[in-house]
Amino acid sequence: MSSRTTKRSGGIGESRPRVEDFRLVTGRGRFIADFAPPNLAHAVLVRSPHPHARIRGIDTAAAAAAPGVLAVLTGEDVARDKLGYIPHNIEWQGPPDVVLRLVDDFDVQMSDHPTMPNDIVRYLGEPVAMVVADTLDQATDAAELVAVDYEPLPIVTDARAAQQPDAPQIWPHRPGNISMNCEVGDAEATAAAFEAAAHIVRLDTWVNRITGVPMETRSALGEYDSATGLYTLRTASGRGVVQTRERLATILGVPVENCRAVFGDMGGNYGTRNAFYSEYALMPWAAKKVGRPVRWVGTRQECFLTDYQGRDLAVTAELALDAEGNFLAMRGANTMNSGAYTIYFWPLRKGLSIMQGNYRIPAMHFRGFAAFTNTPPISVYRSAGRPEAIYVIERLIDLAAAQCGFDRVELRRRNLVASDAMPFTNAVGVTYDNGDYPAGMEQALAVADWAGFAGRKAESARRGLCRGIGVANYIEVTSGLPRERAELRVCDDGAVELVLGTMSSGQSHETTFPQLVCEWLDIPFEKIRYIANDTNRVSAGGGSHSGRSMRLASIAIGDAVRDLVGKGKAIAGHMLQIAPDALSYADGAFTAEDGRSADLWQVAHAAETLNSLPEELRGLLEGVGDIVNRVGGFPYGTHVCEVEVDPETGHTQILAWTGVDDVGLAVNPMVLHGQAQGAVAQGLGQALLETCHYDPESGQLLAGSFMDYAMPRADNTPPIHTHLIEIPASSHPYGIRPGGEGGTTPALGLVINAIVDALSDYGVRHIEMPATPERVWQAITAARAAQ
Repeated sequence: MSSRTTKRSGGIGESRPRVEDFRLVTGRGRFIADFAPPNLAHAVLVRSPHPHARIRGIDTAAAAAAPGVLAVLTGEDVARDKLGYIPHNIEWQGPPDVVLRLVDDFDVQMSDHPTMPNDIVRYLGEPVAMVVADTLDQATDAAELVAVDYEPLPIVTDARAAQQPDAPQIWPHRPGNISMNCEVGDAEATAAAFEAAAHIVRLDTWVNRITGVPMETRSALGEYDSATGLYTLRTASGRGVVQTRERLATILGVPVENCRAVFGDMGGNYGTRNAFYSEYALMPWAAKKVGRPVRWVGTRQECFLTDYQGRDLAVTAELALDAEGNFLAMRGANTMNSGAYTIYFWPLRKGLSIMQGNYRIPAMHFRGFAAFTNTPPISVYRSAGRPEAIYVIERLIDLAAAQCGFDRVELRRRNLVASDAMPFTNAVGVTYDNGDYPAGMEQALAVADWAGFAGRKAESARRGLCRGIGVANYIEVTSGLPRERAELRVCDDGAVELVLGTMSSGQSHETTFPQLVCEWLDIPFEKIRYIANDTNRVSAGGGSHSGRSMRLASIAIGDAVRDLVGKGKAIAGHMLQIAPDALSYADGAFTAEDGRSADLWQVAHAAETLNSLPEELRGLLEGVGDIVNRVGGFPYGTHVCEVEVDPETGHTQILAWTGVDDVGLAVNPMVLHGQAQGAVAQGLGQALLETCHYDPESGQLLAGSFMDYAMPRADNTPPIHTHLIEIPASSHPYGIRPGGEGGTTPALGLVINAIVDALSDYGVRHIEMPATPERVWQAITAARAAQ
């Protein structure tokens, strides 16, 4: 089966418009708030106003007596009914990522995450009670009557401060609040390289905490059938329905067969909805308690408070160079803020896997830490760990150029891994598959007209503005849950059903997956019916995260096509009285050399009706691809950004953005361009605007609404020019590389590089994120004062 052909309209390589768009833009999307089964009840959560407190008591009497109230439930009810802790995906080992070596036999610390605690709250907004009522207004009013007696406890919100000897203790079993203490690379070789270095540059920085703020607020609907004992959960999670169902069953303490997960459309994710939330278990549990369906739709304020958040990494890093500018070694420490509960180590391990980026750095040694704090748990946020790593190496390179007198482009050219050196194993043992990093950078520089920048800078100066330009190379290591399953079924209504276990949050699965079937099964695109998001149909699959959807689904679909065609040939051979190997398959039909043929639907009909068929060929005409694949994906590329800064106000305007991304095989180029542009917007949002700011004294969130949490908008997002490279990935049977995160990964370092370049005449060498006008103005003022 070839990875690219041109034989079928609607197949691989065609920029086919998204079929899901018509449904979504005409109001036919089905989100959780759109599901309203008969006799629906409504839930409101009572949330802790303290980031750390002991619950001394909860008085629910007044709330329970309020009009329309069906139940008031607390952590004591959770404990009484023996609901389990939320099972998170605490993976810290396994390919393709770096091997994390535990320091001094460190005991990796998990944390029991209750759906509602009955003793201590550990972050602001943690749920302590739930009111269920006939109407939302009644539930909201009654929630105000729940009286909780709190004993406030000392708080800490910063990961490095949490490790100090006098820091408040988040968990009694973990002195020092450290949940992970590891290292990667070779400390001895790295130290020797630094001893021999002609130049050493240092960066001490913090990658700011952000949140996903998807358009659809986090929501869940639970149902319980007393006759069958079946719990049904309707929500949306990037982990997909299969794992969501499994985790629900674990918490409720029932067989997985007693649970069903059904997802509707998903109004945004970006990784922060990949993990399991309390409400996903509380709603089905409450539905059983009150004997009615129960729905909770989070408010925007609730989501700012309690959505799992992203990034929040403190980094100290050094880069060693020889006199000619060759990179010799890199060392440092990454400290991840886990929040109150550990739900992932992926951001830490992904970042430690690629701290050297696309460059040859012979020696590397990094320490890795994760610490508990009184903040919401840190989840995976688009390209988790990789933007942080690329930010650090790309900032170090620009700092080295400025400090040591090198040209920053030539410094990158000198040290990029060459295409003939691949596959390339980096200094911590992660092997990149293939590609041409130098060619990608040269294309990006040419398209962005790097050579003509001086003239544009002079024009800006005439208007009193400072113009800067930056470049950043990136690579990712992607993985995700390794199992995926595709099922193809030829139906008697003229369609072919495709069932998959992924979950779309905007990746265009309803369009791109059928394009693969259209191409490989050689049938019209319009005949393919895509089915997902219901455990009544989906038996296996890992959802959408870490660039896994197209990478793994394509392999499963390819296997399913081969399985279906193989079965079809056997049946067609029996129908036509000819050996199956003598049949060819094309255009949805099996054909003999004498011209006799049977199409897929004729063969499917025969499989169900032809009595002379052997028993093993009877039944539905189906094909299955069920794979387990732990091979990583390694997308890469180069982005260039140009900015103008007003030195009097600190305002930064991004004027131009050019991205060149190697996707291996572009199944739908239009979709990939859209994914890259959206990823860029998220990256520049973090670099310029977004931060979840907690007061260090009180632990209160000071950015809890769109009044305080700034987002990219049409008037501050530039035209984004994206270009695709298609060098087939040697790590994938069809050459596919992930294409949904590339714009985010280089954006952080790229934006800061461009701003610092714009302000280099003032002597500004670094600005922390987000580079707000105030922060930029302060950097200019401080640099002027130092001159």
